[in-house]
Amino acid sequence: MLANVSVLQSKLKLIDNSKAFQGFVIFVIIVSALSIGAHTYHLPSWMEKSLLALDVGITVFFAVEIVIRFLASDGPKKFFSNGWNIFDTLIVIGSLIPAGGAGILIARLLRIFRVLRLVSMIPELRMLVNALLKAIPRMGYIALLMFVIFYIYGAIGSMLFAHINDFLWGDVSVAMLTLFRVSTFESWTSVMYETMVVYPLSWIYYLSFIFLTAFVFLNMMVGAVLDVMTQETAAMRADEESEEANNLASLDEPKDHDKPASAADVAELKAQINELKGMLIQSAQGAQKVS
Repeated sequence: MLANVSVLQSKLKLIDNSKAFQGFVIFVIIVSALSIGAHTYHLPSWMEKSLLALDVGITVFFAVEIVIRFLASDGPKKFFSNGWNIFDTLIVIGSLIPAGGAGILIARLLRIFRVLRLVSMIPELRMLVNALLKAIPRMGYIALLMFVIFYIYGAIGSMLFAHINDFLWGDVSVAMLTLFRVSTFESWTSVMYETMVVYPLSWIYYLSFIFLTAFVFLNMMVGAVLDVMTQETAAMRADEESEEANNLASLDEPKDHDKPASAADVAELKAQINELKGMLIQSAQGAQKVS
């Protein structure tokens, strides 16, 4: 019984690790994304029914695929220790919610997230997402420093420019929102020229703020992400090299028939040869007597 289970598990591992199967899963994910987009158009009834049938088939395929991956893994603990497997399982379970009645909107929204399975299927996309998640703590500190700068400049702007335009600089919160508009370069010159009528040197205020936010802090954000991405790329390449090395080592391991014969094997072989010689001599002598 255990032998049958191990044979089945090895076959499922071959299916799960095969490039053809993974490529077909990616193809089904893309088809699922296209079918979800097609539902947003006004289509004939026969096409709507075809899309519903296709959606059912895709849902069943995803359920079978996640079961294959679960059975091919070395137990539930090993399977759910991978966060991407948990992510895929939640999406598949969400897709099994019937798309009918009051829950039709929720079911459709959950089916949209099946497109995110492309991230879990393609290693390069997984690396990018992992790098982004690991960069969040560094980006958080940079965002905190940006908030401090926004607050300081917002307070200064509210004190200086509130009497010019109360709608843009009435209080610190509104002033910070105006500064966010300035940092995105959305008609920021009109805001600057309005205050320059009263304060001709107010351009220093805007240019210094833009220099800090749009150039310094934005580049710090990009640098934090790139640093983590470089580390993740190096780790992924190291894992690939170690896996290739393990595969080569397993291929180079001597098989039973490649091992050198021991002294006992040689003695046994000599005994078998002598026995065979004796049988040949006896058969030859018997043939002479008959003749």
